[in-house]
Amino acid sequence: MSQAPVPSQAEIVIIGGGIVGASLAYHLTKLGKRDVVLLEQGKLSGGTTWHAAGLVGQLRSHESMTRLIRASTELYAGLEAETGLATGWKNCGSLTVARSAERMTVLRRTAASARAQGVEIEVLSPAEAGALWPVMATEDLVGAVWLPGDGKANPTDLTQSLARGARQGGARIIEGVRVTGVTTAKGEVTGVETDHGAITARTVVNCAGQWARKVGAMCGVDVPLHSAEHMYIVTGKMAGVHPDLPVMRDPDGYIYFKEEVGGLVMGGFEPEAKPWGMEGIPDDFVFQLLPDDWDQFQILMENALQRVPDLEKAEIRQFYNGPESFTPDNNFILGEAPALRNFFVGAGFNSMGIASAGGAGMALAEWIVNGAPTQDLWPVDIRRFDRFNNNPRWLHDRVKETLGLHYAMPWPNRELETARPLRKSPLYDRLAAKGAVFGSKMGWERANWFAGPGEERATRYSFGRQNWFEAVGREHRAVREAVAVFDQTSFAKFLFQGKDAVTVLNRICGANVDVPVGRSVYTGLFNARGGYESDLTVMRRGSDSFLIVTGTAQPVRDADWIRRQIPEGAAAVLTDVTSAHAVLSVMGPQARTLLSRLTDADLGNEAFPFASNREIDLGHATVLANRMTYVGELGFELYVPAEFAAGVYDALFEAGADLGLRDAGYYALEGLRLEKGYRAWARELDPDVTPFEAGLAFAVDFDKPGGFIGREALLERRGMPPRRRIVQLVVGDPQAVAWGGELVLRNGEPVGDLRSAAYGFSLGGPVALALVRAEGGVDAAYVAEGTWEVDIAGRRYPATASLRPAYDPRGARIKV
Repeated sequence: MSQAPVPSQAEIVIIGGGIVGASLAYHLTKLGKRDVVLLEQGKLSGGTTWHAAGLVGQLRSHESMTRLIRASTELYAGLEAETGLATGWKNCGSLTVARSAERMTVLRRTAASARAQGVEIEVLSPAEAGALWPVMATEDLVGAVWLPGDGKANPTDLTQSLARGARQGGARIIEGVRVTGVTTAKGEVTGVETDHGAITARTVVNCAGQWARKVGAMCGVDVPLHSAEHMYIVTGKMAGVHPDLPVMRDPDGYIYFKEEVGGLVMGGFEPEAKPWGMEGIPDDFVFQLLPDDWDQFQILMENALQRVPDLEKAEIRQFYNGPESFTPDNNFILGEAPALRNFFVGAGFNSMGIASAGGAGMALAEWIVNGAPTQDLWPVDIRRFDRFNNNPRWLHDRVKETLGLHYAMPWPNRELETARPLRKSPLYDRLAAKGAVFGSKMGWERANWFAGPGEERATRYSFGRQNWFEAVGREHRAVREAVAVFDQTSFAKFLFQGKDAVTVLNRICGANVDVPVGRSVYTGLFNARGGYESDLTVMRRGSDSFLIVTGTAQPVRDADWIRRQIPEGAAAVLTDVTSAHAVLSVMGPQARTLLSRLTDADLGNEAFPFASNREIDLGHATVLANRMTYVGELGFELYVPAEFAAGVYDALFEAGADLGLRDAGYYALEGLRLEKGYRAWARELDPDVTPFEAGLAFAVDFDKPGGFIGREALLERRGMPPRRRIVQLVVGDPQAVAWGGELVLRNGEPVGDLRSAAYGFSLGGPVALALVRAEGGVDAAYVAEGTWEVDIAGRRYPATASLRPAYDPRGARIKV
């Protein structure tokens, strides 16, 4: 029975009364929205929220995600005073322990990352950890880290407190109302249908938890999440357990602990999860649990007894087995659906909903009210997924792995293994036969590196040099000294066509793309704040047609962004043609020599200058050749119709045998691009970084007719020393190994972190791009006058910093 009448209309309808829906309603009212209706099919918190463990850990690997969690902790700390309802929030701190040297390396890296993000942290010895958590055994520990700002909360109380705050702000929260449909018209949401009647609405938000995939299907929106069983036990009172006992995590044992009423809650994330609900989640699964499964729980219990021996004689008061929804990459889903305007999603919180809900609700509310995100949310943006991610069998197999990622060793370059291979280049079998070791991105199988004769064809993970180091060195040197072929078929590719195409695209792009047919333009796409929504290449193919090439991970996001900027009625159409063409990048000083053996086209500088594209005959095929490079050498990207790709590839290797031609993979590409200081979107470039901060203002045309999105914001900053800047760093010790995320210090003080890092074989040591911050501005003098270091797992290494690339700073090798 509903508690209040269901209205026939509202400005914003929120589906789902868990902690995320309640947080969103609360934050919407804080932003001045009053006509907000939250619908819950059962009772508030009755889905997965009520049985959550309630841990709130601040630190995440991505800075913007850490900001969201810190927003949660700040909100929870003051919410009870605001609403009068207890939240169970306790700032008890958290301890994470290490059983192995490798895990201690992780914790030291965590400590450096925390300092880069301004999060208080302390590295402890086993004895110091034992003093903080006296009920645990410490004999097998190597060390620990202590985060005093972490805490815990009562999920049900917290939800009720947020709901009261939302009601006080004017929102209506109605329980016992089930949404049965989502109505749409002309690509926009128009409302919802319920078992109590229809509601028209300007905005609908899907916060339906483990039912979110089903709600998305009501209106054709993919919400790729799948439920899995998540188990924990609650003990009776135990000696030495007190209310201020910190949260404790033992990731090597896959387990966590927190205090509750003088006893312990112990749960964890086993390496192979148990998916649930393949046939759909029952609508009436409210305040319910699944049957106990001690067999599945066994690995957690064994590790818990090792860490807390007194558990063996403790009373087990309750076994909780509650399903929670998990996503393919272990990050939650936030944002406006690319396929349906004004339909938003906040779901799939991967057992991190309590920690994330405060900040996520705030970020989603700001997105709704402002019409765009107010910060970089790419790690959780719904547009990082494509249709295939919502395939139920694929989800089932992937979720088995993603639940365990919570406490799995976060090895550098770790690849997920389940539900693969999925998307294959036409060259996949050829590359596999030649020793390719594949990684996966956006479902594409991509060659990371190539094992030579007698070398193991698998990546052995380590925080030091991994087993592919020598193989990647061979590929790197082939690019610098001879010639190599990269299979980059996974590039996203779009045709942009129509009589208004040039006018519309020029407004979207920061650079001027109204260039002669056959020219190629590197450009950023900016938001109204002047931050990067993407960076990509635009090739003009005709008076009213362009080929746009962007990153593998970005086809959904970039297509959505571009389409949203096309004015209503404009004659301009974007078409995804990714699968139509393979891409072979032929790079190195012998690239022109190699291609000239297969074509009569003039590839010389005058006939075929840098940043130009044209069709050429190559062997028995006709391909689009684009003279660009991402490695800092002479090179051509070949866009080959998919059915011709194998023939072109074979012809290249037949013709290049005496030139030292090699296959090269993405690990080599990373080191090559970092030596040249080339930026990558979602690493150095993101929606919060401007071209001034990126050092890419040269690729922006401020004076072109019609301007561009973000121009006004950028003009306000033009001529001012940026307080943040992308800086290249080269570590002096050739034996050091950096992976990205490491702390950067100037004159001994933290100033930023490495956004990307790799080994620079041409430079003889690790090379990286860092985002450096200084209140007085980061300019050439600031960089030159400082003493620079990089903290790698607690050890500081001297480094050389520069705003110019260390390799071929004048670009002479590109335009030979």
